[in-house]
Amino acid sequence: MVTENRQSGTMRYRDLDHFLKKGRDALTKGPIALILVEDLVEVDTTIRHHQLLGFREILVFAPDALHLPDDVEKAIRRIPFNTGAEGATERAVNAIIAAAPDIWMYYCYNAEFLFFPFSENRSVGEMLAFHTEERRDAMLTYVVDLYATDLTSFPNAVSLEYAYFDRLGYYALKRHGPDGPKDRQMDFFGGLRWRFEEHVPWTKRRIDRIGLFKSKPGLRLQPDNTFNDEEYNTYDCGWHNNMTATICSFRTAKALRSNPGSRDNVTQFEWRSSTRFEWHSQQLMDHGLMEPGQWF
Repeated sequence: MVTENRQSGTMRYRDLDHFLKKGRDALTKGPIALILVEDLVEVDTTIRHHQLLGFREILVFAPDALHLPDDVEKAIRRIPFNTGAEGATERAVNAIIAAAPDIWMYYCYNAEFLFFPFSENRSVGEMLAFHTEERRDAMLTYVVDLYATDLTSFPNAVSLEYAYFDRLGYYALKRHGPDGPKDRQMDFFGGLRWRFEEHVPWTKRRIDRIGLFKSKPGLRLQPDNTFNDEEYNTYDCGWHNNMTATICSFRTAKALRSNPGSRDNVTQFEWRSSTRFEWHSQQLMDHGLMEPGQWF
């Protein structure tokens, strides 16, 4: 069994319970990032990207089969975890919420990359400090699908150098609850989940995720990527537009190319609205895929 090894700089734990007992010093101050590893694709680049954004700690929930470069391994807290198990995401995120109330957190999967307005020269901590001043404890993030267009060269649809996204085809519907429309909540759709919806269960078609949030006692992430506090699920404060962020993700493309029900039918992702991704926040703002709000 692996254990924490501070002498070498590597911080590994036997499992989530072991981390919660021995690794709580990682949870004293945010923002922290939780990266859930579903496969071995672009894990190190995902970690490096979020390191550069300025997260104070990065918790990586990963299978033992994952091997990382030494410099990456030493910069993270590694927790053996079966991300593919039913309810695994909620279990991991909710355990960290319960252990560390009142700090900013973020969660994503491997081959997903967070962008926020002006993220090239402002840190995630600076951004969240401003968001907190606006009396917001959560931030809406749009999951924008990335994909390679040359599936012969990149059969799993993942290429950082030749990444594309859809510049059009996004829409929102009012979110309803038992008592009617919910205040300041929308269900957002678009990207590959919209274009290939026949291969995506209807419960998985939304592209909105509350990817950034401030933990508190009793807060729970739910299976549909919303929280049990309805205010956390809102897109703005009600008196002006708030900032939003974008998670650029190869996750849907990978799934469409690997799942038995879709891989033989999905042979091309390119269409008339495919646009080369420039890996820059300004491009996402220019296409209306995130909102700077009052932050300039």
